[in-house]
Amino acid sequence: MNYRIPTGTKDTLPADIPRWHHVEKVIGSVMRRFNYKEIRTPVFEYTELFTRGIGETTDVVGKEMYTFLDKGNESLTLRPEMTASVVRSYLENNLGSAQPLNKLYYLGPMFRQERPQKGRLRQFMQFGVEAIGSALPEQDVETMLVAMTVYEELGLHGLTFKINSVGCPVCRPGYREVLVRFLNGVRDGLSPESVKRLETNPMRILDSKNEQDVAVTANAPLMKDHLCDECRTHFERVQRALGALHIEFEVDGRLVRGLDYYTRTAYEIQSGSLGSQNALGGGGRYDLLAESLGGPPTPAVGFAAGMERLLLVMEAEQLPFGEPEVLDLFWVALGEPAMTFSIPYIHALRKHGYRCDVDYLNRSMKAQLREANRQQARYVVIVGDQELQQAQCQVKNMSTGEQSAVPVDSVMQFLQSALPL
Repeated sequence: MNYRIPTGTKDTLPADIPRWHHVEKVIGSVMRRFNYKEIRTPVFEYTELFTRGIGETTDVVGKEMYTFLDKGNESLTLRPEMTASVVRSYLENNLGSAQPLNKLYYLGPMFRQERPQKGRLRQFMQFGVEAIGSALPEQDVETMLVAMTVYEELGLHGLTFKINSVGCPVCRPGYREVLVRFLNGVRDGLSPESVKRLETNPMRILDSKNEQDVAVTANAPLMKDHLCDECRTHFERVQRALGALHIEFEVDGRLVRGLDYYTRTAYEIQSGSLGSQNALGGGGRYDLLAESLGGPPTPAVGFAAGMERLLLVMEAEQLPFGEPEVLDLFWVALGEPAMTFSIPYIHALRKHGYRCDVDYLNRSMKAQLREANRQQARYVVIVGDQELQQAQCQVKNMSTGEQSAVPVDSVMQFLQSALPL
């Protein structure tokens, strides 16, 4: 049988790992400066967490989740997103009692069974933040700043930043009536998918990318024009804070995040380098989620961003991805006695922090030197029968070709001088 990778997944090969390390390092650096602490949750949860938290009428729950029964007949789901998991952990571990505001970040795999597209896989990596405990609009803006700082420090340009307000339980019901009345008037022009949403989640129709839906809803009423006083004040403060930071943004009344737990602020960062699937990441406020999961009313805001799409943008914009990993030292041991003699020295060099390797294929010296070149080793140490008799080795600088005889016991001092860590 010929085994192959499952549809919608991808191997990350050693040659690609430096790119991921570079991006992860920048993300971690930004999170530390904004004082967000890392959290890690299981990759699977009880299914009810997502059906209750995200919403049964959403595409994620209705179409995309990987759900299965375990041997105890419990329904489990591979996490399709992280916010519900983080809030579950916040509540279960009583993090709110330790401090009133928890600023958390994550980086890990998510799973959605959707049609694979460029930059959209069935197992994909996301990073994101959740700020749990603050209702201030300025906290919304800080999460936006975290995302934008990551993208800026990775060198991305040509980004579009869109914001909206999706209201709250006070103003949303009245707006829903107005919207449904309008949509029923153009029902015959809607796509079949949007006709279904008309009964379950009509606001999502405004976010449809179907050209037919976009055309017939061009004059649809927008939530931003039907906000209650508190939501309007909140949204105005978000915009003032962004203005004070000299951040360009666009108010897009059709921006509706796809999950049910969002309230008030919603935002999205888009890249012109991605084509039609242009969203790099997005987020917003979800003040209702903790309570819907059985906890006390708890304001919260956050964002999530796909890493595969981020890497695609960096590729398209020809941005640096981090340096390839190279060896400090390749040790050429010629024959069994030389190998036995060399192993303790190699181990000592590694313990001191040098990246070293040795040939385990018993190849000729010529072949081993080719391997050292392939791995871009800075230095090569050669030990054979003659070197064993003289208790010394040959040390070669691979960039200059200069070669020196060095006592074996002095190799460490030689390298510390030539390659200070």
